[in-house]
Amino acid sequence: MTADPGFVQRLRAASGPAHDRVDTAYGAFRLDDRDDYAAFLTAHARALPAVEAALANHPDLPSWRERTSLLGGDLADLGWTMPTPLPFAPDGDAAAWGALYVTEGSRLGGTLLARSVAAGWPSRYLGARHLPGEWRALLAAIETRAADASPEWQAAAVAGAMACFALYERAA
Repeated sequence: MTADPGFVQRLRAASGPAHDRVDTAYGAFRLDDRDDYAAFLTAHARALPAVEAALANHPDLPSWRERTSLLGGDLADLGWTMPTPLPFAPDGDAAAWGALYVTEGSRLGGTLLARSVAAGWPSRYLGARHLPGEWRALLAAIETRAADASPEWQAAAVAGAMACFALYERAA
């Protein structure tokens, strides 16, 4: 008998193709070109503020730190303004857990991308890494919450992650 891989691993596998599409879309931006970098940040600004506003309406989520203000500051430093965010409303608490997984997971990629930003350009948003143990704690919280949840809750969490990836893909 094969051991259950755990909910987080199933969530990662289910959302992997959507994650790859988002990586491909944002990979088209050149972070060493000032206008392209600003366009990259603007694309993120079409998604992140909407996700964070939605997550703020779900107090049962584990703690997380907002990055919208960092993103806005970076755009302002480049002389660009925050765009109007695309609409995003996770369908219930389980979907919000899935969206939290995506938006907090983007910190990992941001830390790697920050290395490609030219010296002297603002990179507070991409440089907003997890605090020590923060990502592991979030994954453990998701795993714990899913362990006590129904299959319907788990499916809704996956759907929330997929909706969040789709938002970022549209924003790009």
